[in-house]
Amino acid sequence: MTESLIGFAAVLVLVLVRVPIAFAMGLVGLVGYMIETSWRGAVSMAGRLIIDTSQDYGLSVVPLFILMGLFVNKGGISRELYAVSNAFLGHMRGGLAMATICACGGFAAISGSSLATAATMSKVAMPEMRKFGYSDGLSTASIAAGGTLGILIPPSVILVIYGILTETSIGQLFIAGIIPGALGILFYLIAVRITVARDPKAGPAGLRTDWAGRWKAIKGVWAVLLLFGLVIGGLYGILDFWPIHLTFSPTEAAGMGAMGAFLIALARRSLSFADFREVLSETTMTTASLFAVLIGAWIFSNFVNIAGLPEALRTMVENLGLSPWMVMAVILLIYIILGCVFESLSMLLLTVPIFFPLVTGLGFDPVWFGIIVVVVTEISLITPPVGLNVFVLKGVVGDVSTGTIFKGVTPFWLMDILRLALLLAIPSLVLYLPSLM
Repeated sequence: MTESLIGFAAVLVLVLVRVPIAFAMGLVGLVGYMIETSWRGAVSMAGRLIIDTSQDYGLSVVPLFILMGLFVNKGGISRELYAVSNAFLGHMRGGLAMATICACGGFAAISGSSLATAATMSKVAMPEMRKFGYSDGLSTASIAAGGTLGILIPPSVILVIYGILTETSIGQLFIAGIIPGALGILFYLIAVRITVARDPKAGPAGLRTDWAGRWKAIKGVWAVLLLFGLVIGGLYGILDFWPIHLTFSPTEAAGMGAMGAFLIALARRSLSFADFREVLSETTMTTASLFAVLIGAWIFSNFVNIAGLPEALRTMVENLGLSPWMVMAVILLIYIILGCVFESLSMLLLTVPIFFPLVTGLGFDPVWFGIIVVVVTEISLITPPVGLNVFVLKGVVGDVSTGTIFKGVTPFWLMDILRLALLLAIPSLVLYLPSLM
C-alpha cells in the first residue's frame, strides 16, 4: 500500500509541475510496476497495453462520438437550439439565461463534450444576453454551468471512458444519465430564478414570441430531434419495429450519429472542404490525446493493482469499522478537493482505478457510482481555481474576469451540490431507467 501511495503522490507532483497527465501516470506506473516485478515485465506490460488499446474495437466509439460532436458544431445546430429555447423562455426575467441552459442541454445531447458545449453556446448566447442588458456574472455563469451538462447527458465521452475503464455497460451508463441530466437542467433554471429574484437587473425580461414564431422555431430543430432519436433509439432498441428494425451497439450508434451529423451539415451547406479537413484533424488530435491518457491510466492502474492498494483499502475499511456510506462520503470529499486542482478527465482516470474496486466491494452499483462520479466531475468544471469551463469561457468572451464568472456561478455550484445529495439519497433516480433495459 505504501508504494501505491508514494506513486499517487508522485503523479500529483508531476501534474502540478505541468507534466501532461498521460506521461505522469504512465511514467509512475511503469517505474512502480518495474519495482514490484522487473524491468522486462514492466516493458512487456506497457507494450501490450499500447497495442491492445490501439486495436480495441470497443474504443472506436470515442473518435466517432467526437466526430459527431464536431460535425454538429459545424452544422450550426446550436443557434437553432437557442432560438427555440428563447422563443418559449426569453420573455421571462432571466429568460435568456434559462434559454441558454436549455440550449446547452440540447446541444450536450448530441455533442457529448462539456468544453465544446460551453465554447459553442458562448458564441451564440452571450451577444443576445448583452443586447438585453444581462449582467456579465449571470450571462457567463449560465453558459459555464450549462456546459457541464455535456459530460452527463448521453452520448457522453466521459461516460464512455468510465465504462471502458471499469468494464461497465456503456448503454446502461448512457440511459442512467438521462434523469440526473434533466435534474441538472431543472436545478440550473431554479438557480437563474433565484439570481434574478435577488437582483432583477441581472436578467431583464426579453421580447415575447408569439405562437407562430414558436412553431417556426420548433420546426428548426428537427435535425437535433432526428439525430438524438437515431442514436438513442437505435442504442436501446426503440427503433426495433417493422419495417426498419434498427438496433445498435454503442460503437454502431456512434457511427450512425457521426454519419447523421455529417449529412445534416452537408444538407445545410455549412460544411466546406476546409471545414471537413479541420473536423477530421481535430478528431484525430483529440482522440490521440485521449488514447494517450487512457494508456497512461491503465499502466498506472496495473501498478496500483499489483501493489495491492485496492485490497489494502478494503482491509483498512473493515478494520476501522467504517460503514459503506461513510467511505462514500470520504471518496466524494476527495473528488471535490481534487476538482479544485485537476481537470475532469485527469481526475477521473487517476482515481477510478483506485476507488472502483473498493466501491463495488462495498456493494455499490457500478452504474450508480459512474453517474455519481460524473456529477462530481461536473462540479469540478466550475470549481475554482481550475474550473476548466470557466477558463474556456474566459478565452472565448475575453472581456469578463474569471472572478466575475466564478462569483456568478456560485448559485449553480450550490444547486449541483443539492443534486448530488439527492442522487445519493435516492439511488433509484439513477438506476430506474437502466432497470427497464
